[in-house]
Amino acid sequence: MMIAGSFSGWSQRLLPWLGIAFLVVAADQFSKMVIEQAFHLGDVRPVTGYFSLVLAHNRGAAFSMFDGGAGWQAHALTAVGIGACVLILYLLARHGSQRLFASALALILGGALGNVLDRLLHGHVIDFLLFHYRQWEFPAFNVADSAITVGAAMLILDELRRVRRSG
Repeated sequence: MMIAGSFSGWSQRLLPWLGIAFLVVAADQFSKMVIEQAFHLGDVRPVTGYFSLVLAHNRGAAFSMFDGGAGWQAHALTAVGIGACVLILYLLARHGSQRLFASALALILGGALGNVLDRLLHGHVIDFLLFHYRQWEFPAFNVADSAITVGAAMLILDELRRVRRSG
């Protein structure tokens, strides 16, 4: 009985955050599907003077780090992504009542799952958002990367708020 009650409380804390993560994964995978159908690899379509849509395949980590590696990175990054997802699920189950913290983790979870799915299905991550100015280009990224970045910023904000309350 006690185990069933514990599981029920755990699942109630986890469910809303899994919903957010699912929405991130759905938006990420849908946007990548649309880009893959509309673009050929390497196509660039300017939207504004500083933003373009592009189809790029990233075998590396976030924002193309390690993209030029010998191939080891695909397996290692998939394993790291899965490990991060497991850790995030544990943290959500324990701290699901902390709204800002859990929202941040849910965004990071959704982004990590979106990119892990790409690696498992395609062997690379599909990137398509490209910001640039004159000769400078930020590495192409996607909805999953955006969710991870926003989630990380929210974690910093949560910690700053926690420190301020305790000081």
